[in-house]
Order: sequence, then structure tokens, then C-alpha cells
Amino acid sequence: MATPLFRTKSINQVMSESEGSGSRLKKSLSAFDLTMIGIGAIIGAGIFALTGNAAATKAGPAVVLSFVLSGLGCAFAGLCYAEMAAMIPVAGSAYTYAYATLGELFAWIIGWALVLEYAVGAITVAISWSGYFVRFLEKGFDLHLPFEWVNGYMVTYTDAAGVIHHGLFNVPAVLLVGIITVLLIVGVKESVRATSAIVFIKIAAVLLFLGIGAMHVNTANWSPFVPFGPWGIVQGAGTIFFAYIGFDAITTMSEEAKNAQRDLPIGIIASLVICTVLYIAVAGVLTGMVPYLELKDPAPVTLALSRAGVSWGVMLVSIGALAGLGSVVLVMMMGQPRVFFAMSRDGLLPASISEVHPKYQTPYRSTILTGLVVAACSSTLSTEIAGNLTSMGTLFAFVLVCLGVLVLRKSDPDRPRPFKAPFVPVVPVLGIITCLGMMAGLDGATWINFFVWLGIGLVIYFSYGKRHSVLSRTPA
Repeated sequence: MATPLFRTKSINQVMSESEGSGSRLKKSLSAFDLTMIGIGAIIGAGIFALTGNAAATKAGPAVVLSFVLSGLGCAFAGLCYAEMAAMIPVAGSAYTYAYATLGELFAWIIGWALVLEYAVGAITVAISWSGYFVRFLEKGFDLHLPFEWVNGYMVTYTDAAGVIHHGLFNVPAVLLVGIITVLLIVGVKESVRATSAIVFIKIAAVLLFLGIGAMHVNTANWSPFVPFGPWGIVQGAGTIFFAYIGFDAITTMSEEAKNAQRDLPIGIIASLVICTVLYIAVAGVLTGMVPYLELKDPAPVTLALSRAGVSWGVMLVSIGALAGLGSVVLVMMMGQPRVFFAMSRDGLLPASISEVHPKYQTPYRSTILTGLVVAACSSTLSTEIAGNLTSMGTLFAFVLVCLGVLVLRKSDPDRPRPFKAPFVPVVPVLGIITCLGMMAGLDGATWINFFVWLGIGLVIYFSYGKRHSVLSRTPA
């Protein structure tokens, strides 16, 4: 029997397996719902946490250009995602597209990389949410929670006597993850309604910051504009790329879209455009309010408002930040189970994982698994390494999706495409080049950790997935 490693599924096969499977997801999402999911995933850590650090250590005021570069990379990849999603409206996102274009081995690798994007991304943002929540209680209510119970063991601080203290358990992060897990099991439509409400809150917070901040901009803070040189802009783009993760989470909801061929491209492109404009505006105002070297703060937006003396704005924006970060965790945890769901349905993971709840029609077992992993890691880890690893996994997935569009245009040129990425092969090639460039801007430790992660994934594939794969039991 031929090895399945580089065998692909035809698109018809992918679609028929999805439609014929006993594990079906409920179709309940509109284009508006999908756009809200995209914005819910994108606006969060990028605006409320990462912008200041990227400006202070990588790009200076030119972090605005870093957002432009990241946005271009996402635009190229987003157009490719839209084409693939409209052709193959099946749960699994880039994993499913890779299966239909590059073969099973690449599908596994990209699915494993998506775990970095969704699960590790949720861990990172849950910890950030906890930090904002603690500061919100301190500033708003003068309530100080014990350091040990709001930080994981890998987080430390040194007191005045030189004694190093470790966190023990991040209680707020675990409670957030627990609530979101229950919400996702009860129903995706209910989760999307919650996300939509949160999206309006955090967009209002961003617009409030822009309105207040524009009146406190000192243009002298924009000079020098490129203090770290052009390479600093590229490095900044790789760092803040974490801010854009999530728009592709829309494609993991493909099977639950009412009219996937029309609504998926709308959701992807609309959410990207809205968020890119807001990111660029916030980066410009933020670096205009505070000298860039002083922005290395876990809450740079509230720092800028505090410096401007707008205490009431600090409280309102903090509420928006909590809503924003919370919705990112929700969408990341909504996407990850659906990748596991697709991999399980293909036999690469145990079949029990793809079981759908008889009442709520959600992938409840993979949701519980994701919730347990995210809660456990959120309660112990710090965010520094996780953020870069998430960016690396996302960029890697984007490269393979762009490559998949090129392959399918050659291998199946007559396939109906409800949405076609324009200017092929230019757009996917530019997407590949831009994403590889941003990957190059990430530090060596991130590359090492990424290869270790891929190594672990390959061990799992060759020890379990390859032997149990549905494709391996199908004659070539």
C-alpha cells in the first residue's frame, strides 16, 4: 500500500467526508458573526499590551510601519485563506487546506503549528488578562491580591531585601479559562453573541483612547522616527505579529457558517481591514503621547493616559482591555478544538476527540481538552516565550496556506472558486516572502523552541497518526 505521507485528499473527498460524517457541527453563523469572531480574536493583546514593548525595544515610533508590514503579510495570506475557505468550507482551517494540497505529513505539521497559534495564544492572552485584571482592582478599588495567587511559578520578583519570590497559581487566568470553556460547550452561537457584545465594548475603548490621546500628542516624540534602523521595523513586525493572530480562526468555523462560500471571505477581509486601521492609528497616537523608550510596560495604553492625567480614561480603557483580551481567549479556544476535531476525524488523533455533544452540537471533548491544557499552563507559565512561539506558528501556517493556493491553481485549475485571490501568483508569493521575512526577525531561542515543538509533533505523528490515519487505510 502506498505511503500516505505525501498523498493528498481531493477536495471532493474532503467535502464528502465532512458531509457523511456522523460528527457534524451546527450551521448557525452569518457573515456578521464571522466578522465579529475575527475582530474578537485580533483586537486584544496587540493594542493593549504588545505595541509599547515593540516600540521600546525594536522599532521606536516606526512601530507604525511594523504594523503596516504585518498587515500586508496578513492581507496577502488573508486573500489566500479566503480562496481556500470558500472552496473547502470544512472545519480545520489551514490543516484541512494542507491535506487537500500538500499531503498528510504537511497537514499534520501545519495542524501541530496551529496548536501554537490557538492554544499557546490563548495561554499568553489569559495571563495578560490576569495582569490587567489585577491592576484594574488595584487602581479602581485599592484591592491588592497576593502575588503568589495571580502569577504562575515561572513568574518571579525580587523584593527590597533581595529575596526572590515565585508565583504559585494564577487564579484569575484559570477562572477566565473555566468560564470560557463552559460557554463554548453550551453553544457556539451563544459564544459568538458574547463575542459580538465584547467587540463593541473594546472598539469603543480604542476609539476613546484615540480621541483623548490625539489631544495629548507631542510630535517631538516621533523623532527619531526609525531609531533602531530598518531591520528594527522588520523585527518589530515579527514581534507584534501576535497582534494579528486570530483572523484565520474564522476559517475554523467553516462548517458552522450558513453560507460559507460567501460569508467566509467577507468575514476574513472585513475583520483584517478594520483591525489594521485601528492598530496603525493606536501605534501613532501612543508613540506621540509617550517617548518610545518609556513604553516598555505591560499596559502601555493605560500608562499613556495616566501620564496625560486622564484618570477616568484609564478606568474606562482598562474595562475595554479586559473585554478585549477576554474575547481573544474565547476565540482562540473556539478555534483550537475545531482543529483537533478535524485531525481526529481523519484518524490522526483518537476518534473520541471528534465526538459532538448530543444536545449542544459542539465538539465538547476537544473543547474540554483544550480548556484543561490552557488552564494548566496559564496557571504556571509566563508570557515572554509563548508570545513569540505563537507568532512563529501562525506565520508558518500562513506560508503553507499561500503555497497551497499556488499548488491548487496548478493541480486543479478548473475547480469552481466562489472567491479568487487576485493577482496569482503575485499575491501568494508576496505572502510567503513577507511571512518568511517576519519569521527571520524572531530571535534564535524562538526558532529552537519551534523546532523542538515540531520534533515532538513528528514523534506523535509517526507513533500514532500515520498508523491510524483514515488515508492510510484507503487504497492509493
